[in-house]
Amino acid sequence: MSFIQENLKTILETIPKNVKLVAVSKFHPAKDVIEAMKGGQILFGENRVQEAAAKFDEIRREGFFPELHIIGSLQRNKVKEAVRIASMIQSVDRRELLDEIEKQCSKIDKKMQVLFEIHTGEESKSGFTSIEALEQVMEGFRAGQYEHIEIKGFMTMAPFTEDTALVRKSFSFLRELRQEFSVKYPEYDFSELSMGMSGDYRIAIEEGSTMVRIGTAIFGERNYSR
Repeated sequence: MSFIQENLKTILETIPKNVKLVAVSKFHPAKDVIEAMKGGQILFGENRVQEAAAKFDEIRREGFFPELHIIGSLQRNKVKEAVRIASMIQSVDRRELLDEIEKQCSKIDKKMQVLFEIHTGEESKSGFTSIEALEQVMEGFRAGQYEHIEIKGFMTMAPFTEDTALVRKSFSFLRELRQEFSVKYPEYDFSELSMGMSGDYRIAIEEGSTMVRIGTAIFGERNYSR
């Protein structure tokens, strides 16, 4: 068993069966993704669309067919490629991005799953910062503006701190937001909570995470020089 497969096995042993593991492969080569797939991992997350497109096209040419989520901040000019390669965009943080996703999906008649990214961490992190902006988006859905987009829930990044109380507060806020929106908009699916990374995923699971995004604990330190 390889280093990656051993790490993957260790992580999976700490995650309940009802929690999805998103293996974050940013800055790691195609061969590492394939190694993880040989260990049974199917779902991967990437931050950079251009890197992800080249990597996952290569992986698919090799005869492997992983599921890919875009989990990083997404610029409108990268949406066309993101829609082509991914099954979900987890980092929807503004209405203009939804408009572009709908536009690009309609061109190829593809349904795209999305999570609304909610700002609960540092100032540098993206995400919706007001409930009002999110409610305006939901009215757009109710008006039929996003026929090619399927809401699946919420995503957040906790503050980067050793204060576990603050981390837990970030995750509990997201869980409570899901409860609120499930009541307000019962016709939509808010079942997924993507929260928790290598350093805090255990707390996230305790707070109701259904999807954890783990990279370093599986693949090791990233090679930023690539």
